[in-house]
Amino acid sequence: MVRLFFLLTGFGFAVIGGISVIAYLNMLPAGNGVAEYLLFISGRIECYLLPAGILSIWLGIYITGNRDENHFS
Repeated sequence: MVRLFFLLTGFGFAVIGGISVIAYLNMLPAGNGVAEYLLFISGRIECYLLPAGILSIWLGIYITGNRDENHFS
């Protein structure tokens, strides 16, 4: 159940962060360079949700519970 929580919460965070990163891509046609874009999104809190969500998804997939994984033997 904890794994499902990490997976779904991480997915939600990754979606929110990914949409924010993509939405701020509109700065590039406005005349800003890639360096300014990266500097800008590094200062935005909502953009940090993308790596946090990816980490949470990874934890939800790869963490193990208290049960023995070799229960078939």
